[in-house]
Amino acid sequence: MSYKTSEAVRYRKEFANYVAEEANKQHWNLKPDKLRHFYADAVFYFDRIDKDPSNYWKVMLDAITDTQLIWLDDNTVCERTQRIYYDSVNPRVELEIYPVEYAGIFDNTRQMETFTSKCNECARNKGNCSILTKAKEGRIQKEISGIKCLKYKTLLK
Repeated sequence: MSYKTSEAVRYRKEFANYVAEEANKQHWNLKPDKLRHFYADAVFYFDRIDKDPSNYWKVMLDAITDTQLIWLDDNTVCERTQRIYYDSVNPRVELEIYPVEYAGIFDNTRQMETFTSKCNECARNKGNCSILTKAKEGRIQKEISGIKCLKYKTLLK
């Protein structure tokens, strides 16, 4: 467990309130989903050159998680520092959050839907295929090669 300064605790609470306000103001309409991943791109404007963006990411992501408006857990976030500037007059972080294109092990939702439709035609499926479930969770499996399920069995008609 890491120690959090009183400044970090205060910042986390204030930032969570700010995120909630912005989500409402910007009409954020994606419902939190434990399988959806996000990019969080940041440009840091530090007041001094001795600051480390890594120290800020954890507090910001935890604060966003606290709101439960964007994601349920920050383990679904791909945080990316795009630039670091120094602005002693107006230090700030500009943050852009948006869903990734990939879904689970698939490059995009269309590819996942194609794979899923094939699963629906599989004799093994019966409504709850563990291979499909794990693929949607992003788990790499030996049963899937590329986007082809090696355990696929044709339904007998």
